[in-house]
Amino acid sequence: MARFNLEDYATVEERLKLFWSTCDDARIVTVNHTNDPKLWVIETRIYLTAGDQSADLPKTTGWASEAATDPFALERCETSSIGRALANYIFSGNKRASREEMTKVVAQDWLEKAATLETIEQLRELYTQARASNAPKEVLERLKGYADRFAESQAKGTSGGVSSGSIQGKKNRG
Repeated sequence: MARFNLEDYATVEERLKLFWSTCDDARIVTVNHTNDPKLWVIETRIYLTAGDQSADLPKTTGWASEAATDPFALERCETSSIGRALANYIFSGNKRASREEMTKVVAQDWLEKAATLETIEQLRELYTQARASNAPKEVLERLKGYADRFAESQAKGTSGGVSSGSIQGKKNRG
């Protein structure tokens, strides 16, 4: 399903290690610009020296946003913002996006596909394909959860199927 290899993307941790090994007087400052309780917005400023920071002259910045869907959304948002700031400077590796950002794309692809399915067998097949494609653990768990809820609704005789609404509802609960 994914059109790219996640291994081609550097993690933010890898970028940070390279940054700190080459910029020994630098500073990374994150600023929370959130004004909506449903959406985290973080800016990262990279200063190469203490003088740059005191004069508020960042070498580069990076912004990220994340839907506030679970307790770790803020941390993911900050990590994405730092990764984008590092990429905006010189630490993008062989791809500009970070592996963390591309993992979100992979998850979205699988979950959008799940929203189009109408039977438990189709969901099970999608799960098998996702697992064979080394989809992230979080995606596999969510697909399994959709299949479990689908099976429960079938057993109770209620309307089955996985709609984009039920997937969206799950996303909003984390």
